[in-house]
Amino acid sequence: MKAKTPKLPRPKSASKPKPLAAHQRRFFQEEGYLIVPDVFAPADLEPLREEMAEAIEEAVQALKAEGKLTQLHADLDFDHRLAALYRDSKENGEAILRRLEGRSSGGFRAPEMFNVITHPKLLAKVSSLLGTEEVVASSVYRIRPKLPNIGRGVVPWHQDSGYFAASCDDHLIITCWVPLVDATAENGCMQILPRTHRGPVVEHHTGGNAGFLVIQDENLPSDPRQAITAACPRGGVVFMTNITPHCSTPNYSDHVRWSIDLRYQSADVPNNVAALPKKIDAAGKADRAFYEKVTVACYPPEADFVVQSRKRPATVADYREYVRRRETYDGVKSGYAPIRPWPNRATAPAAKA
Repeated sequence: MKAKTPKLPRPKSASKPKPLAAHQRRFFQEEGYLIVPDVFAPADLEPLREEMAEAIEEAVQALKAEGKLTQLHADLDFDHRLAALYRDSKENGEAILRRLEGRSSGGFRAPEMFNVITHPKLLAKVSSLLGTEEVVASSVYRIRPKLPNIGRGVVPWHQDSGYFAASCDDHLIITCWVPLVDATAENGCMQILPRTHRGPVVEHHTGGNAGFLVIQDENLPSDPRQAITAACPRGGVVFMTNITPHCSTPNYSDHVRWSIDLRYQSADVPNNVAALPKKIDAAGKADRAFYEKVTVACYPPEADFVVQSRKRPATVADYREYVRRRETYDGVKSGYAPIRPWPNRATAPAAKA
């Protein structure tokens, strides 16, 4: 994707965005999740949808130029076009997804994505859950295009801390799941196990669907039949703790269930904001001092950045700093210690009857 400069400055609200109410914070603390249906106005998310649609168009034109694609489906809207392209050709569909998602589904770094990550309406809610105005965002964000009747986007049961360093298990890292369409049971919204977030990180296994980690049913902290369906309209956000078990189900609709997930933590939680490599060799390996600094973070391979700070406002990253950190970390291809060596599902012992 071609390099871009910001079209718009960091979004500003005419009035100060409202934090969560006391009863909402209490619900989050007791249940481990919270669905807020009106964090954004739908128009707030339209620039991101439009930019992602443009990225799909660029990928389509590149495939056409290579002679790999003739049916462009240019008459279809953002919610339906990718599904039609994938249906015509899985190979082309995967190529478009790789171009859109980038490394680990977090490579899309347009200004419009940054503006959602740093949106005052969202940060006001996140700050009230964290109990601080000193907020760090993780670049462990993901674009989640769940295509109709394709298993690729079905995510098995897991806790987000299953992907993080064990040293961060006792810290709160908030996941914000932001649908870009109305998320329903039909198009594969999330399922959440409530009131299970006060326990430990349970055993996960590698080898889940599409390469995801998976908690096998016998290891879940509660009966999966107790899960709630986390339907959420466009403009809403599902907030979860890093210990809350969740999964998502297949999309049986006729359109793509577009969503993004973002993560935030207090600046007091271990992070790699101060860590940048001094050099990266041709093999993608950084200097030793970088690895020593970065390993304190909850997810070392991805760059953290400050999104809000009353105490040290000069440390808040602007768009250019965000891109610089992302691109620098993307250049480090090796040298990280294993974050959490979970066993493989295929070699796990059989569950007892």
